[in-house]
Amino acid sequence: MRTRDLNKEEIVKQKAIEMIVSQGVEGFGMNRLAKECGISVATLYIYYSDKEDLIKKIGIEIGRNFFEKMFDGFSAEMSFKDGLRNQWENRIAFNLNFPLQTSCFELLKHSTYGDAIIKEITGDYKQIMTEFMLAAIERKELIAVPYEIFWSIAYGSLYSLLEFHRDGKSMSGKPFSLNDNLKNEAFNLVLKALTP
Repeated sequence: MRTRDLNKEEIVKQKAIEMIVSQGVEGFGMNRLAKECGISVATLYIYYSDKEDLIKKIGIEIGRNFFEKMFDGFSAEMSFKDGLRNQWENRIAFNLNFPLQTSCFELLKHSTYGDAIIKEITGDYKQIMTEFMLAAIERKELIAVPYEIFWSIAYGSLYSLLEFHRDGKSMSGKPFSLNDNLKNEAFNLVLKALTP
């Protein structure tokens, strides 16, 4: 039986991420992946049972890395303002430092594999963020709104700004780069919308 080569496995994951981003989930195939990696298709099956297994494992790994970074310096006991600022900074850092993984995760999250991936990775995150939100509401630092509205207001503008930054232009086509002034202006408006 052939053994796993960790370096080869990393190359497979990296090439798979690149291909998913450039060709989409539906255009991604094991034969093309093997060719891109310079290995036989049989070698892929040492690491993954099939295409679905590979896609789910990559999505779960990226998602776990993302959520791990979300908790850098974060505590559910933080004030709402400090905790939200921490989440913004962590999300910005992940998006800017791992743009390919961010794009891949977004594609996978909205694919037929999305529910399985999200179910696997969000347990601790949901619990900690729920504690954070409930504590902030109890301290009267956050207005009580349904989670979907909270998320849309708290992070929707941030992700739009990050998308403009990634594209290098705004919706009007003007050059765009996210800077501290724009980030702080948006953050302050979000705080105003969510605090009593």
